[in-house]
Amino acid sequence: MCTLVTRVAPDFTAQAVMPNNCFAEFTLSSLRGKYTLLFFYPLDFTFVCPSEILAFNRAVAEFEKRNCQVVGVSVDSHFTHLAWKNTPVENGGIGNVQFPLVADLNKKIATEYGVLLPDGIALRGLFLIDKAGVVQHELVNNLPLGRSVDEAIRILDALQFTEAHGEVCPANWRPGDAAMKPTAAGVASYLAAHAK
Repeated sequence: MCTLVTRVAPDFTAQAVMPNNCFAEFTLSSLRGKYTLLFFYPLDFTFVCPSEILAFNRAVAEFEKRNCQVVGVSVDSHFTHLAWKNTPVENGGIGNVQFPLVADLNKKIATEYGVLLPDGIALRGLFLIDKAGVVQHELVNNLPLGRSVDEAIRILDALQFTEAHGEVCPANWRPGDAAMKPTAAGVASYLAAHAK
């Protein structure tokens, strides 16, 4: 599997269930000018998936503050997505999540993003796409391993900081932390102050 980082995110148009529970054609490139957090999950009505979807949903306002649209994708139909949204959380559903859920029934999107398993479901792929449509970060987990929404926000913050200031973000960087100039002197200065 080749990384998509530094490449334009593969565009697609597919049926989706929107936040208002209506069906609509969703086109990824319609989000140009915003950041996009695109994540794949294996299947509706499964186990780790609702915990992730609900965690992303609780953070929608944090992503929106950063001009970022969250989008979920699985190989289920848009009808199944809607049925899952209409199932109460206490019964294993996800309730009325406030970001699009895209249907990838023909598995073309998961294939183009390199996350489709031979048995026909997607790994837990996560792709951070910048305002120009370029993939800046990707993370792929195996099926039992849920992702960290806090880490996704941290990476988005780091990307936006780098774009705004021209400095690079060291390990575990968070907003308010020192960054470094992308030069030998900048690294030396940073490490002298923070390597202990």
